[in-house]
Amino acid sequence: MTTDDRFMPIHDPELLARGERVLGPEFRAMSERVLRATELTSRLNVLPFDDEAGRAALFEQILGRPLPSGVTVYPPFYTDHGLRLDLAERVFVNQGCTFLDYAGIRLGEGVMVGPKATFITVGHPVDPGERRRFLSGAPIDVAENVWIGAGATILPGVSIGRDAVVAAGTTVADDVPAASLVAGPKGTVRRRW
Repeated sequence: MTTDDRFMPIHDPELLARGERVLGPEFRAMSERVLRATELTSRLNVLPFDDEAGRAALFEQILGRPLPSGVTVYPPFYTDHGLRLDLAERVFVNQGCTFLDYAGIRLGEGVMVGPKATFITVGHPVDPGERRRFLSGAPIDVAENVWIGAGATILPGVSIGRDAVVAAGTTVADDVPAASLVAGPKGTVRRRW
């Protein structure tokens, strides 16, 4: 994000100090990329499913590089940035998933993501005085061979350890240990192996 990795000013700080609400350059660049990624994903999501060449070309524009050959992504697919989404070999992403990847998302080799899972790397500070002035965020790191269940939500700054399972509908706000199952609205460890 910026020098303080947790916050990005939305408005130009110098102009804001003079009472002018002008978007800052970093936020403006991010906003332009969001519009471009939204345009690309909206085109991707209406292609016929068997148009593999069309999907590959759009994914290359969305990600800024070709989708690895061993990766499967079923549309509809949503991202607000795309350029900071790192998908390793043998990743499987089911339908209707959302990746808000401005602060970075890495899915390790063999990760499986159920339908309608959501990965969020950005938000706003909790403090009301800072909420409209900054974006906050942190990257998400998902290690190898993880299974993310349908409708799970992974929040900023979370790391999920190798071989872990995130149950369907779970909200994950804290790191998940390797070889464990987390479930429930608070992402509680239910089992380890």
